[in-house]
This record gives sequence, structure tokens and C-alpha cells, in this order.
Amino acid sequence: MKIAESIKKLSTESAFKVFQRSVELEKSGKKIIHLSLGQPDFATPSNIVEAAKKALDSGYHGYTPSNGLIQLRNAVSKDALRRYNVDVDPENILIVPGGKPIIFFSILIFGDKNSEIIYPDPGFPIYKSVIDYTGAKSVPLILDEQDNFEINVDKMISLFNDKTRLIIINNPNNPTGAFMKKEKMDKIAEALEKFPNIAILSDEIYSRLIFDNQEMPSMLQYPNLKDRLIVLDGWSKTFCMTGWRLGWGIWPKSIISFANKLAVNDHSCANAVSQIAGIEALKGDQEEVKKILKEFEERRNLIFEKLNSFKNVECFKPGGAFYAFPNISKSNMTGDEFATEALETYGVALVSGSSFGNSAKNFVRFSFANSKDNILKAMEILSKMVN
Repeated sequence: MKIAESIKKLSTESAFKVFQRSVELEKSGKKIIHLSLGQPDFATPSNIVEAAKKALDSGYHGYTPSNGLIQLRNAVSKDALRRYNVDVDPENILIVPGGKPIIFFSILIFGDKNSEIIYPDPGFPIYKSVIDYTGAKSVPLILDEQDNFEINVDKMISLFNDKTRLIIINNPNNPTGAFMKKEKMDKIAEALEKFPNIAILSDEIYSRLIFDNQEMPSMLQYPNLKDRLIVLDGWSKTFCMTGWRLGWGIWPKSIISFANKLAVNDHSCANAVSQIAGIEALKGDQEEVKKILKEFEERRNLIFEKLNSFKNVECFKPGGAFYAFPNISKSNMTGDEFATEALETYGVALVSGSSFGNSAKNFVRFSFANSKDNILKAMEILSKMVN
């Protein structure tokens, strides 16, 4: 068989490779502490689960509109109004199975062999994977440790040219946990106003996992960008619903029809029961979500303290999401070597920084979406490796 050359350009997500290897080791009898996947270890809140059960009993067994149930799109619209004081037309909202389709659709719409797309490095590996697949030139926007892994506006502007079609912004950032406050987002938005032909994909999937009582600045809050802005968010991280496969995109009116066509061609519609559960997640009681955020903040403080107690490790303090991204260069190991030894020898699963871009070879990513007890155990085990 002869397969298309373009499919060879797709890469994958290393966290899942690490998870697969971890499972193999567990089957062989080795105990593994999982700090690799970006998956909350909490159960989906019970009110959301009950809403799904009622949906099944009520007959939500069939297709929904390709762009999602209007009740759910209305709930997303009200969520944007409540959190950001921004009116969003439900007709500009697309409900999809998880957040990745929004990434895929955005890049497919703007990417071809004559275009360039800018993505954060270190950043979520699927960005570059899909850009390369389309034939567009993938242009890394390097996020430096000295800038707290935030976007350097001058560096961003220096990458713009006549071929630039799309820039991807991720706040809070995966894998670093960096969080850009409103002052920084104001500067980014102001700079983008001077380049009206460049579309923006703002990946805000961790928008409610912000620490230290800080407020999330959404790109939705900049009206001058509205006509070329795509915002990605969803239920997976905030509501511990990774397996429900449910996300949303807010699109400009001029291109929502293209995104919806891609949805029809790709998956027809999102899962009906998950959509009903998603309504309850946004409109129902939020106390469990607040408790989960508090627990994540305590874990952030714990892993930050422990990692920085190691003499050969330096770790930036995450402002959001649930990742720590320490520099391990003083250990005389690359991130690949560090992650491999941590898993194979010490039974701690984490992800090498090189999985997130060429700029991060001296880093590793710890997911603190695991219990404090397991984090403490992992830190105690790894202390033998780095001290």
C-alpha cells in the first residue's frame, strides 16, 4: 500500500507513550507513581454524573446538531458573560469531543504550504504536529525560563511576516504552568492589533485552574481581536471530565461555518449524554470545583518546595494548570535521560521536556494531578537520583 506523505508528518503526544510504558512496567510487577498524564485524579463531581444518568434515562441516545445542543451553547455563552463580562453569540460556539478538535480545525483552516503558523515552544506537542501535517511552516515562539516562560512580545513581533496566518497562545501554559496576568495579555493584544491579518488561537483549557486568587484574563476581553479570534476551552481539566470528551470553541462569525463543516466530516456531533452533563457542570453547584482548585494549589506548593530542595534541580513556581517544569541541567542529564531513569530505575513516571519542543531539552514535566501522598513518595524516591 502507498500512504499519503502528509500522514507521516503527524507526531504524537509523549505523555501517552510514557503512560503506556508505565502500564507495561506495572504488569511486570513494578510499582509506578504516575506524574506524567495531564489528567486530574479526582472523580467527576457527583452532580454531573447524576445529570448524565438522567440524560440516559430520558432518552438522549441519538445525534445532536453538529455544533452542539443549543442548551449547552447557551450555557457556554452565559459562562463567558459571567466570567469575562463578554457577550458571545451561541451561534459562534462549536461543541466538540474534547479540546483537540479545535486545535486541529483551526490549523487546518489556516495552514497550507504557503503559510506560517507560530506556536509556543515549549508547548503542547499537538500544535506543531498538526501544523506540520498541513504543510505549513511551523515557527516556534521560544518561551524562556528567564521570562517565567511568558511570551516575550518583542520576540513574538519579530516572527511576523506576510506568510504568518495564525498564532497560538496558551495561557496557562502546558507544560510549564506559566500564567500570564492581564498586564502581559494587554501588551500581547496591543501588539496583535497592529497585525490585522493574523488570526489567533487562544488555548484557555486551564482557565479555571489559576492559583493565588489571581483572575484569568481571556483573549475574549479584547473587542478589537474578536473578528479573528478562536478561543478553546472545555470540561476535561476543570471538571475532571477527561474521559467524557467534551470541549468548546468560540469562533469568529466569518469562519464558524468552516469549523462546523469539519465537525460534520470528522465526528458528526459530540456525545449527547456528555453534552447534558456539560450543562450541569457549568450551571450546577461549583463547590466541588473550588475544593479541587484548593487541593491543586496545595499540591503546587508542595512539589515546588520539594523540587527546589534538590541541589541539582531548579523549578519555576507554576501560576496555573497542574504542571511543574524544573530545569535539571545541573544533574548532568538531559531531560530524556532524566525521565527514562526516573521511570525505569525509580518507578516515577514523568515526561521529558523535549516532548514539548527543542528549547526544553534540559527540563522535565511533572504533573501534580496526583495525591500529596504520592507526590511526597515520588520526591523521596527521586531525591536519591538528584542529590
